[in-house]
Amino acid sequence: MKKPVLYLSVLGLFASAGMLPAQTKHTPSFTESLNLRVLSGQQISPDGKFVAYRVRQTDWKENAYVRQIWLVNTATGESFQLTRGKKAVGAMEWSPDGRWLAFVTEREQSAVVPEEKKPEEKKIEGKEKEEDKKDEKDKKKDADSNEKPAAQQIWLISPLGGEAWQLTRHPADVGGFHWSKDSKHIAFTAPNVESKAEKDRKEKYSDYEVFEADYRQNQIWTVDVASAEKNFLPVKAAQITKDPKLSVGGFNWSPDSKLIAFSASKSPSLPAVIDSDIYIVDLAHENQVRPAVAFSSPDRNPVFSPDGKFLAFTTAFDQQYFFYANSHIAVVEVDKVFSAPAKTRADVRDLTAKFDEDPDLIDWAPDGIYFDAQQKTSSHLYRLNPQTAEIAQVTPQGAFYLGDVSFTADFKTLALTADSPATMSELFISPADKFAPRKLTDMTAQVSDWNLGTAEIVTWKSQDGTSIEGVLRKPADYDPSKKYPLLVMIHGGPTGVSIPTLSAGDTYYPVQTWLARGALVLQPNYRGSAGYGAAFRALNVRNLGVGDMWDVMSGVDSLIAKGMVDPNKLGSMGWSQGGYISAFLTTNTDRFKAISVGAGISDWTTYYVSTDITPFTLHYLHATPWDDPAIYAKTSPITNIKKAKTPTLIQSGSNDKRVPPSDAFELYRGLQDQHIESRLITYTGFGHGITKPKSNRAVLQTNFDWFNHFLWGDAFPKDSPVLGSSQLEQTK
Repeated sequence: MKKPVLYLSVLGLFASAGMLPAQTKHTPSFTESLNLRVLSGQQISPDGKFVAYRVRQTDWKENAYVRQIWLVNTATGESFQLTRGKKAVGAMEWSPDGRWLAFVTEREQSAVVPEEKKPEEKKIEGKEKEEDKKDEKDKKKDADSNEKPAAQQIWLISPLGGEAWQLTRHPADVGGFHWSKDSKHIAFTAPNVESKAEKDRKEKYSDYEVFEADYRQNQIWTVDVASAEKNFLPVKAAQITKDPKLSVGGFNWSPDSKLIAFSASKSPSLPAVIDSDIYIVDLAHENQVRPAVAFSSPDRNPVFSPDGKFLAFTTAFDQQYFFYANSHIAVVEVDKVFSAPAKTRADVRDLTAKFDEDPDLIDWAPDGIYFDAQQKTSSHLYRLNPQTAEIAQVTPQGAFYLGDVSFTADFKTLALTADSPATMSELFISPADKFAPRKLTDMTAQVSDWNLGTAEIVTWKSQDGTSIEGVLRKPADYDPSKKYPLLVMIHGGPTGVSIPTLSAGDTYYPVQTWLARGALVLQPNYRGSAGYGAAFRALNVRNLGVGDMWDVMSGVDSLIAKGMVDPNKLGSMGWSQGGYISAFLTTNTDRFKAISVGAGISDWTTYYVSTDITPFTLHYLHATPWDDPAIYAKTSPITNIKKAKTPTLIQSGSNDKRVPPSDAFELYRGLQDQHIESRLITYTGFGHGITKPKSNRAVLQTNFDWFNHFLWGDAFPKDSPVLGSSQLEQTK
């Protein structure tokens, strides 16, 4: 039976199918939540007949989230799974002619097709043995390279089905990739392969790392798809960029497939990447590389105009502190930058000077430049006129949160993913000139029998008079006559934002489970959050922690004043910057019954010397700890450790380079010295995020047990991950 196509008006865009009466619903377990199938990226075909989308599923046996590609027929609404296997699919992209869908994955690999030898007219007498020896060496070299390919490669599959086949067998992992506009080649980025000097060093001295000096530059490579199609086996890629002083980031092809514009930095390290410039490589003239845009702040995301004469890009225009500033979409003429790179505002046209948010450039169509941007707790698609700089909002006002956007070859149809307060992320298709979305998936049906709370926007005034918004989540059976326990859940960033989406399938904090138990959850968009303009994002500069605490506590007090919250049952939690703010609350107020600090900073000096993104601290504090120790002390939770009174759970990835575990250990030891009940849990092998289902189940259970114990008085379960192995019940 064919699945019916769901036609929806804008007002009915997020209508949820088949929701059951409240009495038949149940509270999902953590395993059920983690088992949810979730949309994860989409690409519409050039002719608009199909949309490829990825679905994330949970493989408990392999302890992995596996993303596979599905195709939906846009005419019938029928979906079918296109790829299968234990290995996840990463980025994907249609060939412009629509014949192939390319994707990256780490699945089992094919052998490489040897390069064809050009016929020799005649061997020089006496050289036969030498030539034969050389051939044998080449064969051995090819064999050796075949035995040691990198894990992540590009594969191709037909939308008509059949087996996928491997296009690349590169010795280094493939990064980003794009088809040439003529469908003949795919360009991709990959790090330089291990050099002979590196191999010799390792052989002589074994493995070690020279901090900030051991890295390999990312370069652009191309692969000839037509050659690979002859045998449906991988062929060797050709290296396009070779400058040892440049590491390539994002890139895009010109319409005639003769140029590639790319961003590049001095190294692949984060401090270098955030100061990238834009270059153009001329494939028709011996891969000559020319600098195109060179401001002293990040220039990135280059996109050619449909006629190839102009280049759009995003830039911070030489701003010294750009972490919290607006980026701008600007345009340059390609011919002009071939003569001399753009280095001043006079060299370019700033198209978003009057747009007070951070635009994310998507593509350049015949009817304008498309970008998306955050607007308070919504996210929208915009169309920018490159001649007049006029901006038109494409998606509707209201509770609309945009995900991925892709276009057909003629830019007349777009596909997108979007969330709402009542639905999970769903896939839609719409005309580009007049937004009229039609829903193609129904992922929300998975939670039709779940007991889910509601989400609404609330506002309040902070201590200094600043207007703050937040998301307030309530139980489905909320009773306005009752006072509820309140859990404050603080987003990261700080330029993140909390949005009123459904919040099913959480992986860190079990929001819906707490709502079902009878709690309120407040998610404040504190100063520095995205969506409220550049001035708002700058309010926490040299005021980190302090101003954040004003915003959080004033939000708590506003709910208490309305009679909604029991002031004796408060908790706070957050990851990354949210973990930092929670740590600041731990040492600067005693109003919370319990706090959970996830991957949070406890000491800005410790963070400054150990993080992989040192410029972050300089941008927000405007000084090093050696130049202004007072500002580091003012904003560090550890400064007031002797005032701490709140039981605090601390969680960290053991390999976190963004907020290294040293900050977690420092906070833990400080709390222990003050005899404050505290627990430190490190998740083995993880970085800044926890990305495997069993470990996510541990994070969920740990946070759940911690707050249940201190807010509701529950005993820790005997098998709680809060407990150390020495505390578990011993059984024979």
